Amino acid sequence: MTLHLFDTATRSLREFTPLIPGRASIYLCGATVQGEPHIGHVRSGVAFDVLRRWLQANDHDVAFVRNVTDINDKILDKAAEAGRPWWEWAATYERAFDHAYDTLGILPPSAQPRATEHITQIIELTQRLIDTGHAYASEGNVYFDVHSFTAYGALARHNPEDLQQGENLGEGKRDPLDFTLWKAHKPGEPTWPSPWGPGRPGWHVECSAMATSYLGAEFDIHCGGMDLLFPHHENEAAQSHAAGDGFARYWLHNGWVSLGGEKMSKSLGNVLSVPNMLKKVRAVELRYYLGSAHYRSMLEYSEQALDDAAAAYRRLEAFVRKVDDAEGAVSPGKWTYAFAAALNNDLAVPKALAEIHNLVTEGNKALAEKDTAAAAEIAGQVRGMLDILGLDPLNPHWDHHANTPAAHHALNVLVAAQLEQRASARASEDWPAADRVRDRLAAAGIDVTDTPDGPQWTLHQQ
Repeated sequence: MTLHLFDTATRSLREFTPLIPGRASIYLCGATVQGEPHIGHVRSGVAFDVLRRWLQANDHDVAFVRNVTDINDKILDKAAEAGRPWWEWAATYERAFDHAYDTLGILPPSAQPRATEHITQIIELTQRLIDTGHAYASEGNVYFDVHSFTAYGALARHNPEDLQQGENLGEGKRDPLDFTLWKAHKPGEPTWPSPWGPGRPGWHVECSAMATSYLGAEFDIHCGGMDLLFPHHENEAAQSHAAGDGFARYWLHNGWVSLGGEKMSKSLGNVLSVPNMLKKVRAVELRYYLGSAHYRSMLEYSEQALDDAAAAYRRLEAFVRKVDDAEGAVSPGKWTYAFAAALNNDLAVPKALAEIHNLVTEGNKALAEKDTAAAAEIAGQVRGMLDILGLDPLNPHWDHHANTPAAHHALNVLVAAQLEQRASARASEDWPAADRVRDRLAAAGIDVTDTPDGPQWTLHQQ
């Protein structure tokens, strides 16, 4: 089996063939550090962390670069409104994003470049575009001449005449569709020296400069949210190709998280921050929720969907822990054919999770039949596959980030003991005793549901 990925540029499922055999180079558009990270921000981190883990599991040496946009209009505006230095504002929320990524078990990138650390590379790329006739300087600004590049609009499949850049007309701009590579200095803003006068970089040129600085003029995969397809990724592709770089060979885009049918964004005021979400569920359960839908699909947020995802993960966790407690250490095993086929088909995580849940059903049946050897083998497979998804319940990372009140593992052990008493009572047809256990758990805020795989429990939502 070989990995196939849906390439946005060709709108087709393509076999992944890396530029260098055995190696994979990936650039992910990271955070613009203007405020607290919400689940819409970190969904891309979860989605493409699975891609990275799967490539590594299949013996690829992965170079994974995730940038930080630490200077732009929004950061400057928000810092000014708060009366704080722009650099301190950006650093504060960069740390918040790093903490969110780490809490959700997202592997640290191979490199995490900041835009402000790559002014030299940005200026060099801008000058190359001027030299090739694809950009022009005017009144201290530099703009990309969209009409000079005939392939503009190919990535997003848009007619350039129907598009807007979403930026101000700007001093000296020849055409509203042209976009800014270098912004002339304005009073009160940070500046860097350049051949065109003091100023700061535009947003789009930052990513092209950082990606090629770390991964080369041509690299394998460029990832990011679907909301970045235009104008950001279209402009990245245009300026990079115009400068003579091969740039990304595959483009992958994840769907956004929506609330009430609308994309989550600060402007809509419907933000669900990661810290607030971690008051509702554990970090591993939030990761399960964010990664459980196909990465290209829209994920409609609801409290019920979050609760259902948390309960589904606890079912998998309970099985692995039960076998581990009973049989000793369960080592991660090899994934099944169905699991591998699912991930090789454009990272079809829902199908991969369905395979894991089916195995857990078999494993619980083996436990019920006292077939401990079969249960242990299945638990190893389950643990190995969950590890690929970043969800291995026995990974010490999740103990370190046990963010729910009073360590969930201890609660899980206590509830499991109560449920075993209830099962014994039911087996001997002592129904009053079984009911007393259930009532006792209900009084503690724990709901019990009997399923074909045995009783499952959830914390009652007030």
